[in-house]
Amino acid sequence: MPEDKEKIREEIERLRKEIEYHNYRYYVLNSPVISDAEYDRLFRRLQELEEKYPEFFDPNSPTQRVGAKPVEAFGVVEHKVPMLSLANAFSEEEMREFDRRVKRFLGLSENEVIEYVAEPKIDGAAVSILYENGKLTRAATRGDGIRGEDVTSNVRTIKTVPLILVDEELPPPPVLEVRGEVFMEKEAFKKLNEERLKRGEEPFANPRNAAAGSLRQLDPRVTAERPLDIFFYGVGYYEGVEFKTHWEVLNKLKAWGLKVNPLSKICKGVDEVIERHKYLESIREKLPYEIDGMVVKVNSIELQRRLGEVSRSPRWAIAYKFPPTMEATQIVDIKVQVGRTGVLTPVAILKPVKIGGVEVSRATLHNQDEIERKDIRIGDWVFVERAGDVIPEVVKVIKERRTGKERPFKMPDRCPECGAPVVRDGAYHRCIGLACPAQLKARIRHFVSKRAMDIEGIGPKLIDQLVSKGLVKDPADLYAIPKHVWASLENMGEKSAENIMKALEKSKNVELWRFIHALGIRHVGEHLSQVLANRFKTLENLMKATEEDLLKVPEVGPEVAKSVVEFFRNPENRKVIEKLLKYGVRPKPVEEKEEEKPLSGKIFVFTGALKSMTRDEAKNLVESLGGRVASSVSKKVDIVVVGESPGSKLEKARKLGIKTINEEEFLKMVGRA
Repeated sequence: MPEDKEKIREEIERLRKEIEYHNYRYYVLNSPVISDAEYDRLFRRLQELEEKYPEFFDPNSPTQRVGAKPVEAFGVVEHKVPMLSLANAFSEEEMREFDRRVKRFLGLSENEVIEYVAEPKIDGAAVSILYENGKLTRAATRGDGIRGEDVTSNVRTIKTVPLILVDEELPPPPVLEVRGEVFMEKEAFKKLNEERLKRGEEPFANPRNAAAGSLRQLDPRVTAERPLDIFFYGVGYYEGVEFKTHWEVLNKLKAWGLKVNPLSKICKGVDEVIERHKYLESIREKLPYEIDGMVVKVNSIELQRRLGEVSRSPRWAIAYKFPPTMEATQIVDIKVQVGRTGVLTPVAILKPVKIGGVEVSRATLHNQDEIERKDIRIGDWVFVERAGDVIPEVVKVIKERRTGKERPFKMPDRCPECGAPVVRDGAYHRCIGLACPAQLKARIRHFVSKRAMDIEGIGPKLIDQLVSKGLVKDPADLYAIPKHVWASLENMGEKSAENIMKALEKSKNVELWRFIHALGIRHVGEHLSQVLANRFKTLENLMKATEEDLLKVPEVGPEVAKSVVEFFRNPENRKVIEKLLKYGVRPKPVEEKEEEKPLSGKIFVFTGALKSMTRDEAKNLVESLGGRVASSVSKKVDIVVVGESPGSKLEKARKLGIKTINEEEFLKMVGRA
């Protein structure tokens, strides 16, 4: 491969990893570390490179999906029709190019006029709500676009969501999946934050974070106390009804009692779209809720079907964003935040400044490379923007205002939270200490999770107590807590404590791959944990492996090899492993015969609900027989198992010619018929 192609491949891989990290921060943790504008630039750059160099296509690229995986605390819902995200236009010319692109695809001349519907782009959290025979039966977040979190109980608490559709003007269809945006009005958000401050709680950063956080509360009673609202903007799957235009969709939704934004408007051609965008921008600050642009959709449903979709976005719709808001202020200091995965993020502490009606006192600086590229120093006057009204970011240094007293900033070589060494990891710096308190809660959540040590009964609230009371400094400490201490914790008792003690004891006899996965080694996920276990057979062998040994494994590259060696070389990590072994945890060595199993080498994908078992049980069964379960369909997949109400994976499998079997055939294959 020529030198320039190799550099391009490396840039593509770097962008994919960086975008996945930011997807996780944004969609799963509700804690983004970069602005929408910066994310859009990364995403656009990756799209451009992938389109220009199709030889580097990867079905698992973030451009091939929406967002990130749903959290494990909620049930998982598979959307019957994927919830795609929208491509963005940031200027009048980009909006006109979208119009030209639509016409080219439809074979129309540039002089012909496309009818669009323009709707304010609400700054909230997208949901999909299913009505059956007019009654609300299920609600889910967008999740990764294919699967979302089941938030039915929480959505039922939103007063503007009808539990039963209106059946007067127009009878509702037997099945109707509607899409909407949950949000919080500005005034309601302000009052909520005032109440939180009175109670000594941290205020929410903005209305969108407040809406998303409220929607994903494990206790629906908390959601019910939050002033959430919703606008419905479209439909997903439906039966017993037909729509000719998107405008008809909006009007029928209104007839069924679903709240639709009154500022939605039909636009005859792109010129009217641009005029509408200018109008909405002019009244933006006067609206009671936050909007960050305008969604533009081709009105004709038939044309929408002809246009279809590309990658993660429909060809027939686009988000026409407002320009970001920017103000000048001074950086008074730069602090380092340690994230859950150990990433050190420099944060600018600013002289407070109002941007878009919100007081801003902190801004992300992303990483050391970004600081050096922009030549940002402590004491500098800078331009800060809230791109998309989300995370403030320093966009430019005003060097003309320098006095000579400004000081350069360098990332520390020791973690500010635990003192462990900090290593360079691509564009980021990372703490490699397993017992780092900034990472501890998340590491324990991962350690006890189903696909790791599988310790039932230890959830997020219990972990919060354990850490705050100083009962655990690392995952190994879980095994040292006596029964009476478990029983003394809030919402616990003798029976619960006994169950946890049993779960901990059961977990000690753990498969090697689960133990490796539970350690949370950087770049080593579930599949690579299985690969390493099968290759090295014992924990001792893996801990002694050199980078050269690891690179002999077909699926291990230089980055993974280096990460594994550094992890086991770190004295803090070795100390935690020694404690686990001392408390009786015994990772089972992999026997040679394990390679000769009925499903060895076979890759499965499941779609739809199974009657006989849960998805996790099916996955465990396949793996116990030597097979592997993938989350998405690709040419590498051997068999797709189809349950009830299958999703888009079935259609993709058919297109690729992959073998599909039903649940009964699957049970016969695994000897469970």
